[in-house]
Amino acid sequence: MSFVYKADPVRGAEWARLFAAKAPDIPFHIWPDTGEVDRVRYLAAWVPPQDIERQFPNLELFFSTGAGIDQFDLAALPPELPVVRMAEPGVVAGMVEYATMAVLALHRDLPTYIRQQREGRWAAHRVYPASKRRVSVLGLGVLGCAVLDQLRTLGFQLAGWSRTRRQIDGVACYAGREELPAMLASTDILVCLLPLTQETRGILDSELFHHLPRGASLVHVGRGAHLDHQALLDALESGELSSAVVDVTDPEPLPAGHPFWAHPQILLTPHIASMTQPETAVKQVLDNIRCHQAGAPLMGIVDRSRGY
Repeated sequence: MSFVYKADPVRGAEWARLFAAKAPDIPFHIWPDTGEVDRVRYLAAWVPPQDIERQFPNLELFFSTGAGIDQFDLAALPPELPVVRMAEPGVVAGMVEYATMAVLALHRDLPTYIRQQREGRWAAHRVYPASKRRVSVLGLGVLGCAVLDQLRTLGFQLAGWSRTRRQIDGVACYAGREELPAMLASTDILVCLLPLTQETRGILDSELFHHLPRGASLVHVGRGAHLDHQALLDALESGELSSAVVDVTDPEPLPAGHPFWAHPQILLTPHIASMTQPETAVKQVLDNIRCHQAGAPLMGIVDRSRGY
């Protein structure tokens, strides 16, 4: 059996070194090198090759090299092929760092102070304690729950929304579309950490922004296609929203001249909120391979009926 890695070749070289140290019995190949295709049992990729079933006829597991799987056309993958998303600790830790940074930046009016610095204007604004700020998270999966755990230590009032009912200590939990408006109405800073599905595509639109209190803020670290760009621009122009931190867009990168590049109320980063760390990613992959070989449950297995 052998393993093929099809993503960033620089990180692939790190994966190769780690495989050699931790699993020398599994031949490792970096795309386009595949070795003998009949021997390939495991594939890790950001974007799978065309006609994956013909390319690797004996493939047993397909790993996403990222936390999301919306870049895949699941219908083009063999229905019996298990798809595993990356749920390793490095991805989680990176997202917790970024989301906490973004929430604190909005809580402490950093976009305003950056704008004032550029204008050469010295003006102080009232500082509110975290206990007076209401932060809500869309998406209560592994990443959303980890972010809420960290924000709880800072004293924010917390809420969360998910497709199905959850119970989280210290968090007011809402579920289903019918409960979303009630949560939004009690939100000062909204953090989007949803998976991208047909139901969530375009969810950050004018209707959603209308439900937020005037002057609320947005942290968008879900997927680019969640956000209606014009709706965000209109909400910022009207004062419906005061500011936003945006890490993911559709398309990526944004074209030259896009309004987000120079917007004074948007802090824009190039999809770097969280990145897979080779050491912990390889550990998760190897643990899953061992579980698969032993017939045990896999960590991060994708439910195709839900799309995540």
